[in-house]
Amino acid sequence: MASSLTKDSSSTPGEKTFLGHPRGMATLFMTEMWERFSWYGMRGILVLYLVAGVLDGPLQGREALAASIYGVYNAVVYMAAMPGGWIADRLWGARKAVLIGGIVIALGHYTLAIPSDTAFFAGLVLIAAGTGLLKPNISAMVGGLYEGQSSARRDAGFTLFYMAINIGGMAAPLVVGYLGENVNWHLGFAVAGIGMTLAVVQYVLGSRHLGDVGKEPGTPATPEEKRIALRRVLLWGGLAVAALAADVLLGTYDIEHIVNFLAVLGIVVPVVYFVAMYRNPALTATDKPKIQAFAWFFATAVLFWMIYDQSGSLLTLFADGKTDRMIGGWEFPASWYQSVNPAMVIVLAPLFAALWVRLAKRNREPGTPMKFALAMLLIGGSFAIMGLAGAAAANSETGKVTVFWLLSVYLVQTLGEMCLSPVGLSLSTKLAPKQFVGQIMGLWFLATATGNALNGWTTKLNEPLGDAAYYSMWAVVAIVAGLTFMMAGRKIRALMGDVR
Repeated sequence: MASSLTKDSSSTPGEKTFLGHPRGMATLFMTEMWERFSWYGMRGILVLYLVAGVLDGPLQGREALAASIYGVYNAVVYMAAMPGGWIADRLWGARKAVLIGGIVIALGHYTLAIPSDTAFFAGLVLIAAGTGLLKPNISAMVGGLYEGQSSARRDAGFTLFYMAINIGGMAAPLVVGYLGENVNWHLGFAVAGIGMTLAVVQYVLGSRHLGDVGKEPGTPATPEEKRIALRRVLLWGGLAVAALAADVLLGTYDIEHIVNFLAVLGIVVPVVYFVAMYRNPALTATDKPKIQAFAWFFATAVLFWMIYDQSGSLLTLFADGKTDRMIGGWEFPASWYQSVNPAMVIVLAPLFAALWVRLAKRNREPGTPMKFALAMLLIGGSFAIMGLAGAAAANSETGKVTVFWLLSVYLVQTLGEMCLSPVGLSLSTKLAPKQFVGQIMGLWFLATATGNALNGWTTKLNEPLGDAAYYSMWAVVAIVAGLTFMMAGRKIRALMGDVR
């Protein structure tokens, strides 16, 4: 990385920077890259592993259930960002939360490497808990590096950070996916664990460049608040365990009960949390409209991620069974398709970052509401293409289509992602009241959780409707949502106040 360190006029005189950004960005960039390698590696083979054989027998022929489990697990992982943000804001500070989260994630991947159904579920729980600690708080620390700097520069910083996510996301399916599908599933999970271990090492070695960012909690909890939080965790955790035990003892247990419960939880939690935050006496009259504006962006992001994250479930199953993957006489792994989107982001991210900065200098940069509206129109367009692909597969003699259908889908989705995801990360740090930065970041990731929770139900519609009707239906919904958001842009900008 030495060759990437330069001096920049916006930094302290003589201070080294990372690609023109604060030196601490190098630490967070590399940590996030390896953490995403571990996550996307595991995620790339999860639904294929479920279909191949787990849960007391294979789920072959029950792809809809495997897709639901995948969606709900993604929801649980991102839902964990809420308590993770609270722990950083009130107990540990972001710096410590990220470190402990990384260690727990690594342990989870190594647990998945043990060939046992019990170890499999235990590993998933550890990864969810660790990601909840790490994911919102490392993003909040990125925002901390740009304290007092311009909005356009902060957006460019988050776009650079987003490249780290996608470098890890591109490499992971190629390595972990190949090993999992062609050698051994558990070896694939173990390699993902090595990636997370490298993330922890990078974080510890580079933490000296972070200054005071994330060292202390924003609003330390009082002893009484800690006791109340502990009692609530024990109460709700105990009720969940008791309900599961009763289901098992009565002989009525089915994995779909958990899927449905977590899907409901993914919807209820953000609603309750928005209400609680809005009623918090610590919020000022200036902060409340910003929370209202954030609710608009949140709802739009939910629909975006609900559609987008089907790439790891239904689109992966489509790649596995309805796409021609032959190159010469060799069939490449279906999981490799999940490297396409990150590769496209790596190419497009610097172009979008430069575009936003250049347009801002000319006072022509589209506002955040317009960027979100464009994202919805594009994600809708991607599923319109999938609807055509589904129809083409159904009418094909082989029941398969060429690779170009999915490549086109991923390209359009990537363009939409670049209008929403890095912009949303940056927006969250700008709209968040200082005492709630970690929790607002948790809410941003909770949008992904809620979208995936809905997938616990929506993906089941694919089987009765068929590919063409299913994908076309969601294309129409997304396009209508994009047009609605565009028309509401003026109202949303008014709620944002001085944030641009």
